[in-house]
Amino acid sequence: MSLKKNNLTEFFSTLPKNIFSGFVVSLIALPLGLGLAMASDAPPIAGIIAAVVGGIMVSILGGSHVTISGPGNGLVGVLLVAISTLGLESAYVAIVFSGVFLMLLGFFRMGTLADFFPSSAIQGMLAAIGLIILGKQFHIMLAHKIKREDTIDYLLEIPYTINDAIHYGNKGLIFAALAGVISLAIMLFYSKIRNKYLQLIPAPMWIVLLSIGFSYYFEMWLHEPNPISQKYMISGIPTIQTIIADIPIPNFSGIWSFSFFGSVLALTLISSIESLLSIKAVDKLDPERRRSNVNRDLKALGLATVGSGLLGGLNVVTVIARSSVNVNNGASNRSANFFHAVFLVLFIVLFSTQLTRIPLPALMAILVYTGYKLAAPTVITKIFSIGKEQLVIFFVTLIVTLKIGLITGIIAGVLATLIIHIVINKSVGLFLRNVLKPNVLMFKEEGAQNNFYVSVKHFCSFLNYYKLKEQLDAVPEDQDVIVDFSMCEFVDHTVMENMHSYQELFKKRGGHFDVVGLDMHDTDSEHPFALRRMLPVPKMIKKSLTRRQTNIEVLSEDYNYNYSPKKQKEISFLDDFLFFNTKHINHIYNELSHKDESARLFDIEFSEGEFIAKEVVRSTMLHIQLDKAIPEFTLDREGFLEKLSGFAGYKDIPIQDHEDFSNRFHLLGHNEAYIKRFFNDDLTHFFESNPYYHVESNGSSLLIFGKERIASLKEIKALFDYGKRLKDVII
Repeated sequence: MSLKKNNLTEFFSTLPKNIFSGFVVSLIALPLGLGLAMASDAPPIAGIIAAVVGGIMVSILGGSHVTISGPGNGLVGVLLVAISTLGLESAYVAIVFSGVFLMLLGFFRMGTLADFFPSSAIQGMLAAIGLIILGKQFHIMLAHKIKREDTIDYLLEIPYTINDAIHYGNKGLIFAALAGVISLAIMLFYSKIRNKYLQLIPAPMWIVLLSIGFSYYFEMWLHEPNPISQKYMISGIPTIQTIIADIPIPNFSGIWSFSFFGSVLALTLISSIESLLSIKAVDKLDPERRRSNVNRDLKALGLATVGSGLLGGLNVVTVIARSSVNVNNGASNRSANFFHAVFLVLFIVLFSTQLTRIPLPALMAILVYTGYKLAAPTVITKIFSIGKEQLVIFFVTLIVTLKIGLITGIIAGVLATLIIHIVINKSVGLFLRNVLKPNVLMFKEEGAQNNFYVSVKHFCSFLNYYKLKEQLDAVPEDQDVIVDFSMCEFVDHTVMENMHSYQELFKKRGGHFDVVGLDMHDTDSEHPFALRRMLPVPKMIKKSLTRRQTNIEVLSEDYNYNYSPKKQKEISFLDDFLFFNTKHINHIYNELSHKDESARLFDIEFSEGEFIAKEVVRSTMLHIQLDKAIPEFTLDREGFLEKLSGFAGYKDIPIQDHEDFSNRFHLLGHNEAYIKRFFNDDLTHFFESNPYYHVESNGSSLLIFGKERIASLKEIKALFDYGKRLKDVII
C-alpha cells in the first residue's frame, strides 16, 4: 500500500515536467506527422491520427518508460508503395493487418527479432530508407514534382531539379522553393544557435510558425494573397467532426493478392525493427536506467496500429528522434507520451485553419534533413572504420533495398553477412556444426566477488546472439558480469557492438560488465566493434589491442609496471610449482611486471590431459618473488574434493588455536612443523579475513590465482592488492 502511495506521489510530483516535455515533443510531432503522411501519399491528417492514437494507447498499455510513439520515417517507402498499388482504403486494411501481426510478435515474445539482423545490414537498411525519403521529397522541397520508377532515378534527377529551380520564371514556384531552402537551412543550422530560450522551440516548429507568420504578413499587412503557389500549400486538414464523419470504410476486396500480403509483411517487419531499435536506444538515454518490456511494447504498438488504421491513420511505431527530445526535456514516465497526444488534438481543434497556411516544401525540408541524417557520409565512414567487410554488407543491403525492396534488402544483408563470415573463417562447418548447439553457460560464482560468469563457446554472431542475450538480460544491472570468449573461435561485429552497449548500461547502473578472452583473437581494425576471430597458432600477431588489454596497459602506467601483450614461451619461473606438475604450459601473455620482476601478473594458457581428454585452460595468475626462504605449501579453500583427498593420503595440516582457519582452508605441504611455525597469527588472520585464492609456495616465490579462467580488470586489481598485502605480512 505504501509503495503504491509513493509511486502515486512521485507521479504527481513529476507531472509538470512530463506535461512540458509532452508539449515540446508535440511541436516536433505536428509538422513531422503532416509531412510523413503526405510523403506517403496519405491525407495529411493520417500522420496526426497515428501520433494521437499511439500516444494515448502506448502510454497506457506499453512497456517502455520515456519513448514517444507515432508515424515513423522508415515506413514512408513501404506506405507509398502500399497506397499506390492497393489504393488508400485497402492500404488502411494492410495497416490494420500489420498491427495484428505486430501484436502477435509481442504475444509470442518475439522482442528478440531485431537481434537476428546484423548491425551493418540494419545500418544499410536505415541508410536506404534515408535515401528513399531524401530522393522523393527533395524535388517537392524545391517545388518540382516528378514521377520516376525507383529511388535511384529520383536521386539522379536532383541536379536537374536544382537547375530548374534556379531558372524558375513563375513567382509562385520561386517563393515555394525559397520556403523549402530556408526551412532546410533552419534544420541544418538551428542546433548551432546555443540560446536556452530559442531552444525551447524546436527547429521544425520554427518552420511552422514562420510559415504561418509569412502567410499572415501578406494577408493582413500587405493585403495581398500568399505568393507561394497554391498547389504547394497544405490542404485537406479536417476538423475533429470531419475526421469522425470521414472514418474510412475498410476495403477487403484485395486482401488475397500477393501485393497486399507483401505490403503487410513489409509494414510489420519495418515497424518491428524500427520500434525495437528505438526502444533499445532510448533505454540507454533513460536517466533512471530502466529496462523496457519490449514484448509488452510490441503488443501496445500493434493494438495502436490497428486503432490508427481503422480511424484512417498510419502505422504506429516507437520513434527515436522524438523520444530523445522527450528525455532531454525531463520526461520521467509514459505520461509525457500521453500529453504529447493531447496537445496534438488541441492543435487540430484550435488551429486546423492555420495549418493550411504551411507550404508543402517547408514540411518536405524537414523530411529531407531526416533522410540525410540516416544516410550521411559519416555513417559510411563509421562502418568503414569498423572493418572493410562491414562496408560490403552495408552496401549490399543498401543497393538491393533501393533497387528491389526493403524485405529483399534485409535478407540480402543477412546472406551477405553469413557468406563473409564463412569466407573469413574459411569454414562452413564452424557454423553448421554449432548453430543449434547450446553455446552459452552462465552461473553465479561463489566468493567475495560474487560474479555472474558467462562462458561462450564455438562462435557468437547474429545467428545465435539471442542465446547470449537471454542470459545477460536475466542479470540485474547492478551486479558484476564477466563474459568469457576465450573458448569462442569467432565473434562478429553485431555481438561486439552489443557487448559495448551492455558495458555502458551496467556502468550507468552501478554494476560491472567485463569482456575477457579476446586477447588471442585477431581483428582487421582497431575499432572496438570490429569482429574477432581466433588466431591460429603459427600466426600469433595481433593488429590491435582489445579493450581489456588497453585497460591493462593503463593500469600498468598507474602501478608503474611494464606491460607486454605478446605471447612468451619463457616460463621457467613456474616450473617448481606443484600446480603445474601434471599440466603443460603453452605460453603466458598480457604480462604486467615490476621492473625488477619481483611481481608478475599474467594470463596463461595450459593444457590438462592428452588426446581426446585434452583440455585447454586459460587463467590469470600472479607470481611474487620473495626475498627470503619460506616453506613449500599449497593453500586452497576447504571443499568436498579437498575432504576426499584426505582419504588418498593428502593430509590437511591443522593450525593450532585457529579452528576456523582449519575448517575453512585446506593446507598441504611436506614439512608440517616448518609450515605450522610459518603460519603465525598475523598470516592466519590475513587468510581468514580476505577472499579465497589458491596460494602456493615453491620455497622462494608465491603463485596466486582465483578462478581457472581469465580475470576481469576489477579482479586483476583485487589480485594485485591481495598479493601486495600478503607479501607485506610474510616479510
